[in-house]
Amino acid sequence: MESGPAIFAGGVFALFGSGLLMWTVTRVRHREPVAHGVNPVASAVLASVAALLALGVGAWCLTRV
Repeated sequence: MESGPAIFAGGVFALFGSGLLMWTVTRVRHREPVAHGVNPVASAVLASVAALLALGVGAWCLTRV
């Protein structure tokens, strides 16, 4: 019963991280801005770091099961 919240949180973080990473890669490949009004390189790097951190937290939560 205690592993239910860890599975849920891990799944949410993993879905968010993978979705953000796919969205960022798609925007960069089409040479479109990741965030409007911000340096394109900085916004792509920041979004990629946030996505990788979310994936890492999701993996960590899933190892706690």
